[in-house]
Amino acid sequence: MDIVYIRELSVDTVIGIFDWERAHRQTVVMNLELGTDIRAAAATDDISKTLNYKAVTEAVFAFVRSSEFLLIETLAERCAALIMTEFEVPWLRLSIAKPGAMRQANEVGVVIERGTPLVIGAAVDASDK
Repeated sequence: MDIVYIRELSVDTVIGIFDWERAHRQTVVMNLELGTDIRAAAATDDISKTLNYKAVTEAVFAFVRSSEFLLIETLAERCAALIMTEFEVPWLRLSIAKPGAMRQANEVGVVIERGTPLVIGAAVDASDK
């Protein structure tokens, strides 16, 4: 499996359970690892044959910016569903952090992994070892 990644995508959104969180936009920082197969794109040097990280970034940014979830867990699940459906990604790992959400920690957040990793090439038979 090959991985296209997007690191430290910062988006201002409404997120949180407290009244003060609902009244002010907060920055969340996302990291995405997206399972794909880049061989066709690499062989042809053709963007249409790969996962377009610009399109993914723009879609996720617009979705998060317009969202107003209570829980970061909900935001993570909805972002994962969007990416997997809209971009036909079979596997992803996504982290979302809320920097400065707690005085005692630099950031808090969640990491989720969804889907099945893409197997590229022939499977290795145990008897071949």
